[in-house]
Amino acid sequence: MTTASPARSRGVFGLLRRMYDWTLSWAETRWGPVALGVLAFTESSFFPIPPDPLLMALSLGKPKKSFHFALLCTVASAAGGIFGYFIGYYLWHMVDQFFFAYVPGFTEKNFLYVEGKYRENAFLAIFAAAFTPIPYKVFTIASGVFQTGIPVLIGASVLGRGLRFFGVAGLLRWIGAPAKHFIDRYFNLLTIAFLILLVLGFWVARHAF
Repeated sequence: MTTASPARSRGVFGLLRRMYDWTLSWAETRWGPVALGVLAFTESSFFPIPPDPLLMALSLGKPKKSFHFALLCTVASAAGGIFGYFIGYYLWHMVDQFFFAYVPGFTEKNFLYVEGKYRENAFLAIFAAAFTPIPYKVFTIASGVFQTGIPVLIGASVLGRGLRFFGVAGLLRWIGAPAKHFIDRYFNLLTIAFLILLVLGFWVARHAF
């Protein structure tokens, strides 16, 4: 793996670049799929980092197994959503202040808004969160708090997460090595674009969903 230049190693972009290189290195180890499953599971309920970068890294490292990684990511994420449901159903009254204080995307205002969306169409609400940058974990835990049916949660999660992860994997499998060269060349711009999408997802969750 090519060593980053001193200029590229400084500042926020340098930190993110090192994280990207470290993530990509998982594709060269036997623990990469395990790490992907754990990340996809935990991100669905409390962990702030989405599994997409690791899915991309593994798919770039082993394009022929990209759909396998996407399936693993989808199943683990949906399972994590069920775990989030049980957090909301059984533990929310004990852990709500912790989530509001320390977990990105969780605010009392967001939760009240999500409750209204659940009353309108719970399946569509969960699907949108699973497929887009809207914080998915807010909706999985809210499913338990507002006692949405588990079949609705599973169906919407599998559909939304599946479309998202298989879309990423399929695109990288189709493009192949040029995708890695493109990411390497435009890493800073792609990082800015991703952060904008992430912020937009939080904004949509609060104001416009």
